[in-house]
Amino acid sequence: MARVTVEDCIDKVDNRFDLVLLASHRARMISSGSQITIERDNDKNPVVALREIADTTVDFDALSNSLVQGLRKHVETEEPVEEGSFGTGDTDILRELSQAPEEAAGDVEEEGDDIEGEFEDEPLAEEENDGAPPVESGEG
Repeated sequence: MARVTVEDCIDKVDNRFDLVLLASHRARMISSGSQITIERDNDKNPVVALREIADTTVDFDALSNSLVQGLRKHVETEEPVEEGSFGTGDTDILRELSQAPEEAAGDVEEEGDDIEGEFEDEPLAEEENDGAPPVESGEG
């Protein structure tokens, strides 16, 4: 079994970071059932991936594009935006947002009156202890 070193692969890939990303992505592809392009020789998937890169038996552009697609969180679609769909009625959204603070200000005043009434009947902690400050228990 021949050892695969970074020097064997670095000639094919621009930098070590890209090499690690491509080799790990290829190893995951092999683990998920992708066909290998070289003889396995009882090697594990990361070693097979590095050997494939060193022997240039995989398409680097396709592998790189597959890696980028797998890492994307937002997939771009090339569908045209239809009239009346989200994102085209900005004026309606802005009108609703400009009215929202006025309505919210009225709601806050009404809720504030209810909150004050709830706490008036509750005695303070100092009143319960005959004016003495609360005693802390515990070791110090």
